Amino acid sequence: MQTFEPYLTLDANIRFGKPIIKGTRIAVSDVLSWLSQGMTMDDIIDDFPELIQSQILACLAYAANKERHTLLMG
Repeated sequence: MQTFEPYLTLDANIRFGKPIIKGTRIAVSDVLSWLSQGMTMDDIIDDFPELIQSQILACLAYAANKERHTLLMG
């Protein structure tokens, strides 16, 4: 399983405390949105050459981990 801790961080002073890719102001939610709109990892890296594939995969791992720990209320 891909780990996300080396690639992501939280900082209350950046992007309102949303999880971001370390060393950037790019939020995990930005990456997930781009992927959901049909962008490939290569497309994202072309637009943001400071990113690497491992960082994008870390965003997916973070989302999967968060989903795994979501409680259903009903």
